[in-house]
Amino acid sequence: MTVEGKAYKYGDNVDTDVIIPARYLNSSDPGHLKAHCMEDIDPTFAGSVAEGDIMVAGENFGCGSSREHAPVAIKASGISLVIASGFARIFYRNSINVGLPIMECPEASSKINAGDVVRADFDTGLITDITTGETFTARPFPEFIKKIIDAGGLVPYTGQKAGQ
Repeated sequence: MTVEGKAYKYGDNVDTDVIIPARYLNSSDPGHLKAHCMEDIDPTFAGSVAEGDIMVAGENFGCGSSREHAPVAIKASGISLVIASGFARIFYRNSINVGLPIMECPEASSKINAGDVVRADFDTGLITDITTGETFTARPFPEFIKKIIDAGGLVPYTGQKAGQ
């Protein structure tokens, strides 16, 4: 699977309270969460992000609490992929669980700029900055993670397995 979109760029240590501020956690509705995604760090994000866009960040993305609201908010906003130098482990697992594709690639993270058009291939791990022509390689998803993401997350994947 390949995705392509405009890059939104953030720095290191973006925590879950910045991704979706705690004051909005009175709902788990994806529509409610997407309206407030990233608003404390990027007030224009919710109004400008388009379906298929890509989020790029530095080290330790998704640190903080273990709530699934953060990757749900990002996915609901239309982001098709998060590329970072590194992810907090619980955010990494929560992202897979909700079907939000993520890739670790420090080189891409440091060289892709906000507004660049980026394409990523989940099968090969190839990330291309269409704007600059540079390419980067991330580890492709293992087959079982691809199946979870393709199903839309762990719950739908488990439902598919149960129906077999």
